[in-house]
Amino acid sequence: MVREQMMNRRDFLKIAAMASTVALFPNTAFASREIPSAKSISLYNIHTGEKLETTFWADGAYIPEAISDLNHLLRDYRNDSATQMNTALFDLLHTIRTSMGSNEPFQIISGYRSPETNAMLRNQSNGVAKHSLHMEGKAIDINLPGRNLADLRKIAMGLGRGGVGYYPNSNFVHVDVGRVRHW
Repeated sequence: MVREQMMNRRDFLKIAAMASTVALFPNTAFASREIPSAKSISLYNIHTGEKLETTFWADGAYIPEAISDLNHLLRDYRNDSATQMNTALFDLLHTIRTSMGSNEPFQIISGYRSPETNAMLRNQSNGVAKHSLHMEGKAIDINLPGRNLADLRKIAMGLGRGGVGYYPNSNFVHVDVGRVRHW
């Protein structure tokens, strides 16, 4: 019983200390949780040479024209087919870029993949999933010029928002908004 009272007292003291900190620094206590008024990303498709810097979300809503432009840039360049990319992927890229403190565009190695392209790549390599999230518009392979690839991987993994694959020999990191996992 004495131990329960001590634990309760300790918990009380911890809560009181946190509350004091919040009271002393109200503007910084939750700064990392603030919702930005706008989200933007910059992408460079290495296969088509196209570059896009766009604000895709503002005032609490996605911007349809920007999403359409992103879908086009991330199309399967092999057969020019596109899909509706999952907007959570754009949110993830925005967070990664912000976390890395970079203004450079992500280099896009692979965005959307049509089933035909995925099957062709799968026949050429054992590293391509049969039911790849690229085909669902939920995955992207990226690198960020001037930034360490291992740091990019570490930040993506730390966010815990989906899968992260590390391909240092090919100079890219795979990120997706599927279940949390890494390889």
